Amino acid sequence: MGEQTHLHDWAVSIDSPPLQGRGRGWGVSAGRLDAIGENARNNRNNPTEPETRLWSILSRSQLGGYKFRRQAVIGDAIADFLCPRKGLIAEVDGDTHLDSSADARRTAKLEAQGYHVFRVTNADVMGNLEGVARALLDRLESLPDRRAPHPNPSPEGEGLKRASP
Repeated sequence: MGEQTHLHDWAVSIDSPPLQGRGRGWGVSAGRLDAIGENARNNRNNPTEPETRLWSILSRSQLGGYKFRRQAVIGDAIADFLCPRKGLIAEVDGDTHLDSSADARRTAKLEAQGYHVFRVTNADVMGNLEGVARALLDRLESLPDRRAPHPNPSPEGEGLKRASP
């Protein structure tokens, strides 16, 4: 582990993309990835009221048994909530989402990476949490499970064989 820390520190010092990291951040410099990670931690520690309410039904696999992560880093983006099994990102759009064209570009970029984006407004979450939960569960159940090959398959190619349809 010491060597990995050393490599990460070196990558940050030259601001190059990391060579590892659970597939996160490919093409994103190490310094930028650290800044995004810090921003995600701050968001987790200071959620908005709608995010807190939605998390109350997503945490502990309460919604249909699906596991979610809060403030998940995906490349250079932070997803409000991510269901890794389905590749579904749930975004709660509030005051910071005033530019619909920027949201559309971000959605298109995430979808190009194989994710599905489910957007709800703060008002939806605050006024109709049960309806949001029902719509989100319907969307989850309509999607196939993700079966992506491991970003670092074994030298024998076992990971690629298993992931092939």
